[in-house]
Amino acid sequence: MSPSLVSPETMQRIRQIELRTRKLVDASFAGAYHSVFKGRGLAFESVRPYQPGDSVRDIDWNVTARNDEAYVKNYAEERELTVVLVLDSSASCLFGTVKQHKCDLAAEVGAVLALAAARNNDKVGVMVFSDQVERFIPPRKGRNHVLRVIGELLAAHPARSTTNLPAALQSLNRLLKQRAIIFLMSDFLAAPQEYARELLVLGRRHDVIAIVLSDPREKAWPSVGLVGLKDAETGAEHWVDTSSQAWQQRFARQTVRFQQLRDSVLAKARADRIDLSVDDDYVKALTAFFRRRERQLSR
Repeated sequence: MSPSLVSPETMQRIRQIELRTRKLVDASFAGAYHSVFKGRGLAFESVRPYQPGDSVRDIDWNVTARNDEAYVKNYAEERELTVVLVLDSSASCLFGTVKQHKCDLAAEVGAVLALAAARNNDKVGVMVFSDQVERFIPPRKGRNHVLRVIGELLAAHPARSTTNLPAALQSLNRLLKQRAIIFLMSDFLAAPQEYARELLVLGRRHDVIAIVLSDPREKAWPSVGLVGLKDAETGAEHWVDTSSQAWQQRFARQTVRFQQLRDSVLAKARADRIDLSVDDDYVKALTAFFRRRERQLSR
């Protein structure tokens, strides 16, 4: 999807996101993003006269010999980074009981992150997956490219309804040759043991941030009597009595146990985590993430 092929509706949404988040990206996120995501090393920039306290290891002996005065090498951080936005577009992410669907929230968060990366002149790429890789755009720079990435996020319409998170992670391990910052946006409703190994491999090579999408109904249900539930991916239907205290307690225990297993797998893979519900303010969640990262780096 080139910028010229982005639909007018999608382009309008991109403009709305840009207008709504421009001040945020320019002021708040730009500095925080720059400080928590480091470049790949230091590159020689220039020389300057030696000052007391400078390390003798930084002296440029050739320049010093020509000028009869000590000069030291100045280095600058190599800032260019690679950011890959990974969106789970399976049917379970097309669920939302408050404000919006999980995938719509993820797409907007991804758009903001893409704009922040572009402000820092970083490469940005995108992968959209279901039970297969629906779309992969390799990381590149430039405004037109970023618009294409955001357009893919906002207009993602998967051909399949089911999820295969291990296959998506395996594809990332194969496609990404250089170290990248990976924002993995999913509800992670797959069994954690199924993707644990692939996530561990990915976490060894890349900086992985899991954006865990959720809806309030996935954590607790009000007591409203009999409710028919349908699995969005398999089509299986079940009737549950939400007024049953035993069912409520069992649902709560299963939810907590599942979350603990998922969080354990993420921690072992050294993947950072941002919990994001459809009724959350994602600006606050992202800001809290950046602040937490800054504190960790300052220790």
